[in-house]
Amino acid sequence: MRKTALSLAIAAFLLASSIDLHPATLNGVTLPDTIQARGTPLVLNGMGLRTKYGFKIYVAGLYLQQKSSDPDAIIKSDAPRRVVMQFLHGASKSQMADAFKESFTDNAPDAEAALKPDVDRFFGQLDAVHQGDQMVFTYIPGTGTIFVLNGGEKLTVPGPAFAQLLFSVWFGPKPPNPELKKGLLGQ
Repeated sequence: MRKTALSLAIAAFLLASSIDLHPATLNGVTLPDTIQARGTPLVLNGMGLRTKYGFKIYVAGLYLQQKSSDPDAIIKSDAPRRVVMQFLHGASKSQMADAFKESFTDNAPDAEAALKPDVDRFFGQLDAVHQGDQMVFTYIPGTGTIFVLNGGEKLTVPGPAFAQLLFSVWFGPKPPNPELKKGLLGQ
C-alpha cells in the first residue's frame, strides 16, 4: 500500500514539474508565465511583436485570468487583464500619441469620441520611449485602467469603458499588425 502511495506521489510530482512554468521569450524579451495584478493571479496568454516599416518596435504580452483566443471577449471582459509593452525601438511622444490615436480611430471611433476627456488625459501622460522602456496597462474592476511607464504609475482611468477602448488597440479589427494580435491571442 505504501509503495503504491509513494509511486502515485512521485508520478504526481513528475507530472506537475513537467508543466511549463518557465518564462516566455520573444525577440530577446522575456516575460514571466504568471504575475499578480493587485492580488489577482494572471497567466501569460501570448506574446507578439509590433513591427512598422520593417522595424521591430516592441514586444507585447497579454495576461488574463485564464487563457483566451477570443478577441471580443478580451476587449469586453470586466475581469483583470494586462498588456505589457517592452520597447525594442525608441519613439517620440508625438509618435506614441499618433499610434494610439490611429488605433483608437481604426478600432473604436465611437468610444474614442465618447471618452474624449479620458483619451486627452491619457495622451497628456504619454512620454517618449527608448529601447528597453516598458509600458504596462492593467485593468482592475472597480479601479479602472492603470497606466505605468518604467515602473512609475502615470494615470488611472476609472471604469471599464476606457479599458475596452485601450484593449481594442491590440484586439480590434485593425490591430497595429496582424502577427502582433495573433501572438497575443496565443495563436
